[in-house]
Amino acid sequence: MMHFLRRFLLTGLLFSCSWLAMAQTTYVISGRVTDAVTGEGIPFASIAIKGTTIGTTSDVEGRYTIRAKRLADSLQVLSLGYQSRFYRLMPVETQVVNAQLTAGATKLQEVKVYAKGGDPAYRVMREAIRRRAQYDPTRLSGYQYDSYTKIEGYVNNFSQKRRKGRSPGPIGRLLGKLPAITDGNGNPAVPVFVSETFSNFYARTNPEKQKERVLKSHVTGVGVSDGGLIAQLTGASFQQYNFYRNSLYVLRKDIPSPVGAQWETVYTFRMKDTMTLGDAVCYEIEFTPKRAADLAFAGTVWIDTMQVALAQIDARVDKRANINFVDELHIEQEWERTASGVRFPTQTQVTIDTDEPAPRAPGALIRFFATARNIVENQPKEAGFYDPSIELDDDYRMADVAFWQRVRPDSLSADEWKAMRVVDSVRNVPFIKVAGEIIKLGVLGYKPIENWHIDVGPLLYSYANNNIEGNRFRLGMRTNTGFSRKWLLSGYVAYGTRDQQFKYNVGIERILSRKPWTVVGYRQTYDLERIGVSADNIGGNSFFAAYSRFGIIRRPYFQEDKLLYFRREMGSGFTQTLALRRRSFEPLFPFAFRPQPQDDDQTIRSTYQVTELTSETRFAPDEVILQNDNVRVSAGATRKPIVTLRYTLGLRQVFGSDFTYHRVAFSLKHSFRMGVLGRTYYTLDGGLIPSTVPYPLLYTPLGNESSFYVGNAYNLMNFFEFVADRWASAQVEHNFNGLLFNRLPGLRRLKWRELVTAKVLVGSVSSANVALIPPADEQGRAVEGFNSLSRTPYVEVGYGIDNIFKVLRVDAIHRLTYRDNLSRTGIPVTPFAIKVSGWLAF
Repeated sequence: MMHFLRRFLLTGLLFSCSWLAMAQTTYVISGRVTDAVTGEGIPFASIAIKGTTIGTTSDVEGRYTIRAKRLADSLQVLSLGYQSRFYRLMPVETQVVNAQLTAGATKLQEVKVYAKGGDPAYRVMREAIRRRAQYDPTRLSGYQYDSYTKIEGYVNNFSQKRRKGRSPGPIGRLLGKLPAITDGNGNPAVPVFVSETFSNFYARTNPEKQKERVLKSHVTGVGVSDGGLIAQLTGASFQQYNFYRNSLYVLRKDIPSPVGAQWETVYTFRMKDTMTLGDAVCYEIEFTPKRAADLAFAGTVWIDTMQVALAQIDARVDKRANINFVDELHIEQEWERTASGVRFPTQTQVTIDTDEPAPRAPGALIRFFATARNIVENQPKEAGFYDPSIELDDDYRMADVAFWQRVRPDSLSADEWKAMRVVDSVRNVPFIKVAGEIIKLGVLGYKPIENWHIDVGPLLYSYANNNIEGNRFRLGMRTNTGFSRKWLLSGYVAYGTRDQQFKYNVGIERILSRKPWTVVGYRQTYDLERIGVSADNIGGNSFFAAYSRFGIIRRPYFQEDKLLYFRREMGSGFTQTLALRRRSFEPLFPFAFRPQPQDDDQTIRSTYQVTELTSETRFAPDEVILQNDNVRVSAGATRKPIVTLRYTLGLRQVFGSDFTYHRVAFSLKHSFRMGVLGRTYYTLDGGLIPSTVPYPLLYTPLGNESSFYVGNAYNLMNFFEFVADRWASAQVEHNFNGLLFNRLPGLRRLKWRELVTAKVLVGSVSSANVALIPPADEQGRAVEGFNSLSRTPYVEVGYGIDNIFKVLRVDAIHRLTYRDNLSRTGIPVTPFAIKVSGWLAF
């Protein structure tokens, strides 16, 4: 799920908003800036509301207009060569402030222009970059602060007329009848999501760890509930924006920071003016991307003239950049000097204004607001304290109005109070309520039945059709926290109309401890399986797992699987799992094997049972784990690899087991940024089975016979094409994120992203495992064998285009080796194929 859950929150906000995105009272200040002597307009003067980053510049005639959602007591007006002045502001929605500036009595200081960089802004930025390690808060051994975050989501742009004078569509007309407030452009906006979260945030540098303890949270919205998962996703952990880093990871995109190492490569700077912010005089410097279509910020940065340190930044990414569904991304941040001398982001506001997904569909506006207070520096906790990285107080839902009034940085405006009231009215409108349930069912796959405290699903597995079962129907369920906070029950029943067989699964899990997370569970399953396509090698690809139940199933077998497991988070990113498993193999195809030499009965057999003891150690130091009711799920890792080591011991004559064997498997998964070249994702894995066992117990790489591209499969390898008892593989994908297409005028607007892939597999099978397969079974039928890799590795490479129509991906894949291989299934290989896939991405 690496990003699925966070993407669920933001995607849910964007798209529930889009088809059903903050608004406060808008204050409009206008006027003209003139020379006090000549009366002529002063162009490019800086006009700002005191103490904020809200401002503008005058036009060539000195005229200006400012629209703001909050006011201060005065307006500051300044221009090079003139004395700055302050004008009192009135608490009214519209006012005119004409400013007259007097020429400065002091001479301007000498400005030295360097050959490199040109504009004096480069001299300031070069020094700010040189000093950034001195002011970067990550240089502290540790820090903690009180965090308040607020997220608001609105539907907008539904009342205006469309192209060619068309009236709003049916959804727009429906939204027009709902309770609304007025946005900054004077248009109605319907609130559909509001959340507030108060938490303690902790971080340390060595080892690099962070933790958020959610103390209180309140969530109201369409298609969401006031649950723990949303409370974690809306807290401070996902609102960390440090412009002193080389890049910011926003909406799954790496955007270079104008105060990072690539400042001069990516951006152009221009000295605009000087400005007083609080007690500091700051350089006001504009920055823009050197290439307009690059994924980079544009905006203004304020650098303290005394410390040459970051004081404020106003950064935007507009629709020209390669981010889906986003008209504009806007980050405003205030940095303050702390007692230790570093700079710390004390207030951050992120605004995402979406474009309309369809010509007559509405848009959405999302705003994230976060503050940091009561900062404590250089007092890191012990490393174990930071596990888990996010946790909820038991009474996090219990907070009265007085509590929120106390922790809010500023009192809410009348419109914000109205938004909180209106969102409850909106979510209870019958059509909107149904739409929210559809969105939730589509994303989560489960339908809650409130009175019984169970969830029915997943919807994806409800039906399949194949040559063995005919029409397969399945009904599944699981309990939720309404049933118990300690016990989790789950299961399903399935039936095939052709084989007329019932299949089932029952599971029970007991939460022994939530800190550290410790569970024990038991699961029993009886179902139809196929060799080479199992839950062990499919992983978390639920769509591909559902697809594998359709069509022709070759080498099918029934399996009864009993699993007893114990899992515990050990701290520092380690999770340990111990499992005892017993499973049977009942083939529905010609299959046989010779018994091991130590067996008294040397009769050729076709069925077997195994009992396995498994130890799995997983190390993911950078991973964020979220708690979804009684289930723990991963929100992914961005900087450090995830390593998994698994050892399996087959126990002969334990619960009727037929074999003794050993299996060791290792995997490493990681991604890293390559500057402007994009991001690389790679997976390395390998393993060894130094034992003699039937081939269904060996390693079968995951093939893919579908027309869809599957990330963890070999996409031009057939199912069960190869078997190995020792293997190693590397799977690499590099996404250039539009590096080339953004520079081609004809393709720039399409926002396509080019990528390349490569997958390599080496492996072999021992002669003892080959000899274990007899030519015929006990009934005299010819036994199907298997293929193995030679000294030549299996290699496939590809290139593709991502983000077609914002959801589609097309890959062209070439198989470079074993191109004339005819597997024992009789299916010829495909040396080249075009495969498609799709998902909602930013």
